[in-house]
Amino acid sequence: MIDKDFESHLEQSVKMHGHLCPGQVLGVRMSLLGLKAAGIEEPRGKDRKNIVVFVEMDRCATDAVQSVTGCSLGHRTMKFVDYGKMAATFVNLQDGKAVRVVAREESREKAKKYFPEIENKYAAQLEAYKIMPDEELFETMEVSVQIPPEDMPGRPLRRMQCGVCKEYVQDMREVRRAGEILCRACAGDSYYRRGPACS
Repeated sequence: MIDKDFESHLEQSVKMHGHLCPGQVLGVRMSLLGLKAAGIEEPRGKDRKNIVVFVEMDRCATDAVQSVTGCSLGHRTMKFVDYGKMAATFVNLQDGKAVRVVAREESREKAKKYFPEIENKYAAQLEAYKIMPDEELFETMEVSVQIPPEDMPGRPLRRMQCGVCKEYVQDMREVRRAGEILCRACAGDSYYRRGPACS
């Protein structure tokens, strides 16, 4: 039987994400498991200032994690680390307890055994992920996470002006080189180039 709390979270997540998919189901279940293991009871209520979540994928499941936990990049309570893994770590800021939840790769194959009559593997996964036991879907581990002050939620600790582009850098992301303050882009670590795209 599917838990009503899970159904409610899945419905909200689908509204936010735009469609129902296996990643939404995994993300919701991953969040519920991680929150419970980290001792977070009401992430959108009394515990909203006591949680930070690290997500390791920029896929559908991340939207589900945001929907369930209420954490977001804008609130600085969600941190994206691009590991390309279906995993998230839930950190309880009150007591420092952190739990990493990883989706088991073998659960993809096991899903077919739950619904052999469904030919489409994604449709079978979607249904199976709703009812599979947590231990078949996920591996959980207690971990240690050190969050530096400049990465914590709240107002920026400082703002510095880049000596080259003159743009401002906050949260201690500046680079100091030969006595000059630079933004990461001007220091050579840029994802963009100024000017139009080359054809």
